[in-house]
Amino acid sequence: MDTRSAGGQLTDTGTAGAGRLSRLRGHPWLTLVVVSSGAMMVALDSMVVTVAQPVIQQELSASFTQVQWVTTGYLLAVAVLLVGAGKLGDRFGHRRVFLIGVVGFTATSVLIGLSGTIVWVIALRVLQGVFGALMQPATLALLRLVFPPDRLMMPIAIRSAVLGGSTAAGPILGGLVVEHLNWQAAFYLNLPIGIVTLALAAVVLRGGTVARTGTRFDVPGLVLLASTLALLLWAVTKAPERGFGDGGVLGALITSVLLGATFVWWEGRAADPLLPLSLFRSVPVTVGVTVMTLISFVLFGVPFLLTFYLQNVLGLTPAECGIQVLWLTLVMVVGGPVAGAVMSRTGPRIPVAVGLLLTGVALIGLLRLGPDAHIDALTGWFVLMGMGFSPVVIGATRLILSGAPRSAAGVAGGLQQTAMQIGGSLGTAVLGAVVAARVGALLPERLSAAGAVVADPAAAVQHVSVGESPVVTGVPAATAASIADTTFVNGMDTALAVTAALAFAGAVVALFGRLAPSQDSS
Repeated sequence: MDTRSAGGQLTDTGTAGAGRLSRLRGHPWLTLVVVSSGAMMVALDSMVVTVAQPVIQQELSASFTQVQWVTTGYLLAVAVLLVGAGKLGDRFGHRRVFLIGVVGFTATSVLIGLSGTIVWVIALRVLQGVFGALMQPATLALLRLVFPPDRLMMPIAIRSAVLGGSTAAGPILGGLVVEHLNWQAAFYLNLPIGIVTLALAAVVLRGGTVARTGTRFDVPGLVLLASTLALLLWAVTKAPERGFGDGGVLGALITSVLLGATFVWWEGRAADPLLPLSLFRSVPVTVGVTVMTLISFVLFGVPFLLTFYLQNVLGLTPAECGIQVLWLTLVMVVGGPVAGAVMSRTGPRIPVAVGLLLTGVALIGLLRLGPDAHIDALTGWFVLMGMGFSPVVIGATRLILSGAPRSAAGVAGGLQQTAMQIGGSLGTAVLGAVVAARVGALLPERLSAAGAVVADPAAAVQHVSVGESPVVTGVPAATAASIADTTFVNGMDTALAVTAALAFAGAVVALFGRLAPSQDSS
């Protein structure tokens, strides 16, 4: 449409409008808003669903195992497809993959709310995990495409703060929705967020297509990697319940190692590999993946143990326990942008090393607490640990993204997310196994010395491994509870000492690694 301007000249309002829209396309900070909105939807969904699970179990008459798979099926689908989803973005465009992920994630959320059986809920949650996997690497890759490596720190920090805030708000929002509406509404929450994200993404995001022609997508590599990760994550998820010596767990671990070795062999020969092994010749990428795995080990594994300590040993209510863990999250949210600003000036090496040192010190402080610790002492160590986590998560993410070329931005984003998944799963499994092993070594002798009679020693170890009193006769209940509390704390202290040693070792790796990121923009 033509209109006459105040000066008498003709202007094309349609062209002007198109020009304004073109200036929005690829705008770095608007891109950050869009990808943060997508990341927020995924983070909120995970926490809200956790709160809704007990109601889902009751209303759909689901077994405990079935309701576990509402979460487990989703997490497995995400974890095994992250690198493949990143590769799809590198090949066909991160904007396209992100949009498909948003549409699919939103649609499956609505369909889950409409489901009438637990089987449909589980199946749709797995499908939702597929779309979640498409979204997550793309959120990081799109940032890599619009921000140069030396300006990545602050957008990564802001995205991390959004994720932390969403994680903290999720249980509160989920509790309100489930209590005052129903469990279906917990999934319908994604509909308005998805619509807004989709509308913004359609206007703002740049394509970022770097497709290569003449080569096929590495389907064998995808199958090998997905199988490796699925078996590994299944094994470490089942290990706390069955033990690492269980035949099924051990068989899954051995098979995952063999498949992983086959994957590496194949990737070295594939024409267009799913995961170019040359990425790991970049020291920043290798150190970033290592540090991200390690900090996720701590970030997920330690709160997992401390939840049992807070509720079963110190006697806190679930709400009081949640407030303590919330301190950790809130410090990460506030500290994220601060850490990003510091690292924008100093680079990641020193802040990451300092963050790991603070984490190690906090873990040492926690292992000095006994069965009768005061809650204020715990709060201080949680705050210190949160201060340590922020620079490590942000710095490791930046190392992985900026150490990889732009043409592999999606794979790099998938690597970062996969490292978090594997590290978190290993943290809960390994630390749980350490506690169980220590309890198993100490408990029988202590109960025997007190004159307690144990009908089922294995069951007693299982109870004490989560801070509960064992079923015994021959001694007062208070005596059995005291032995259980002391023995659990001894096991927890051993696990915390192991974790602190890993944090200090990670600080050395970060301090002495050559962490200058690649400036490749190709």
